[in-house]
Amino acid sequence: MKNHLLSVLSRSLFYKHRIIPCVYESISVRHFSHKKDGSNPGDQESSNDKDRISTSGQPTQESKVSDPHKALKETTNRYSFNDAEAPSGYVDPAKTDEHYHIKRAMRILKLDFQKLWRNVQDPESRYQGNTLFPTHVDILIIGGGAIGSSIAYFIKEKVLDGCRVAVVDRDFTVNYDLDEYARASTTLSVGGLRQQFSLRENIEMSLFGAEFLRNIKHHCHVIGEDEPDVNFTPNGYLFCASQDGAATLEKNHQLQKELGAKNVLLGPEQLKAKFPWLNTDDIALACLGLEKEGWFDPWLYLNAVKKKAISLGAEYVRGEVVDFLRRRNNQVHYEGYDDGEYHSVNECVVRDEKGELKTITFAICVIAAGAYSGQVARMLKIGDKNQEQGFLFVPLPVEPRKRYVYCFESPRGPGVNTPMVIDTTGTYFRREGLGNYYICGKSPTPEQEPPVDNLDVDYEYFNENVWPHLAHRVKAFEELKVSNAWAGYYDFNYFDENAIIGLHPSYHNIHFATGFSGHGIQQAPAIGRAVSELILDAEFKTIDLSRFLLERVARRQEAREVNIV
Repeated sequence: MKNHLLSVLSRSLFYKHRIIPCVYESISVRHFSHKKDGSNPGDQESSNDKDRISTSGQPTQESKVSDPHKALKETTNRYSFNDAEAPSGYVDPAKTDEHYHIKRAMRILKLDFQKLWRNVQDPESRYQGNTLFPTHVDILIIGGGAIGSSIAYFIKEKVLDGCRVAVVDRDFTVNYDLDEYARASTTLSVGGLRQQFSLRENIEMSLFGAEFLRNIKHHCHVIGEDEPDVNFTPNGYLFCASQDGAATLEKNHQLQKELGAKNVLLGPEQLKAKFPWLNTDDIALACLGLEKEGWFDPWLYLNAVKKKAISLGAEYVRGEVVDFLRRRNNQVHYEGYDDGEYHSVNECVVRDEKGELKTITFAICVIAAGAYSGQVARMLKIGDKNQEQGFLFVPLPVEPRKRYVYCFESPRGPGVNTPMVIDTTGTYFRREGLGNYYICGKSPTPEQEPPVDNLDVDYEYFNENVWPHLAHRVKAFEELKVSNAWAGYYDFNYFDENAIIGLHPSYHNIHFATGFSGHGIQQAPAIGRAVSELILDAEFKTIDLSRFLLERVARRQEAREVNIV
């Protein structure tokens, strides 16, 4: 420590000439040459200097042969701050404050002590970033699941240290057997990936998601860590349609092929030949995904993208957003508001894991809180019927919906090439691992929707609404034994069951990424990239997701899927 203090003091007290390294002349001219007479520091260099650095800004052949390190050193010394013209109004503090160097040394020491104190308080690096709790950020993301972490990753990948990004996740504060993300929709999903949709945007997002997962070792590798692997199983999806749904299935298939998806239509005889264990009596047509479809481990994906986002500088905060501070802003004139009536939001209140309330000031906020996005939106007065101006009176149509996943054993069940089968009734099943284990489920009807105040599993629902369909489709499933089950939440968009992204019409800095209704895990890479484009480029650069913008809710323009699972 003593040597470190002496080093800091010596650097601050005796390094009075602050050198700005500049290798090429063209770079120095661009930054420091705006003199009134049109000259620049490079114009007055000696003939010897010109021999070393050419007028094009590149080292000459002579300099390369003689001593490139000497040429670089002399060039660096030549373009010091004192040689360049200072910006207008600039006052050098070193010349006006006799204690400047001592103050500078103390600032450096303060930062070093803060870093040391963070390591003492946080030896396991549970908090990331410059402070234990960031009070000011450029972009605040609420929700650290697959969607929120993907947004953080794509933003930091583009800007690196150009802006400060913090992710607040309340699921950190819940501890079930020391299992982080115990209630997160991401880790409780079945991790399906398919392109068999009816909307162009959903197909394109899943195609990108498949490519991202295929190259995740390149995208999310962190130096010093093992290469990430999401255990992708490319068995495809098998959608089965009755006579009533055959035409729709064929129409969807044509669009999917046009966009690059690889799948094939199978009649009853072809289906029986390929999957002898399948009862095809009431199946008129089926569609089987051949490439880029299957399932993967959601936790491994979340872990990979989160680690990469952190390595790029994103900060994860353990806590729960409990409120926003809205303030009247007379300087902003917003459509739909009378002058002086607009309220802007730049602060949120977070309850940390110790129960303390703290505030975070932000420039932009992205709400990616999954099933609880509607709850967060109400903190912003979204859905308040008493709001007469703007679109705040329109609620965010996202609410939690509980879904059950059952794991069962069937000794004589289908083999390892079994795809994710989607029955004509909406019941689904697939293999889980290399043993004779399978997982299955079925979305309930509106009348059967279970309460969402807990994650308890209803096994009677399996006996009455799932097992009969399984046994009808696969005879071997007449003899099965349920070994395990769990429940998770959909961020259910009850307006049209599709993604809701983009700016809220009544706020200039509040973005949403929610309402995926069961498709979020497979669309996370594309949504992360799309939201980063909206924030950094103010428009979609890759996949045009304008159909899914939040404003469609206020305009009552549905973007509804056909054959939603």
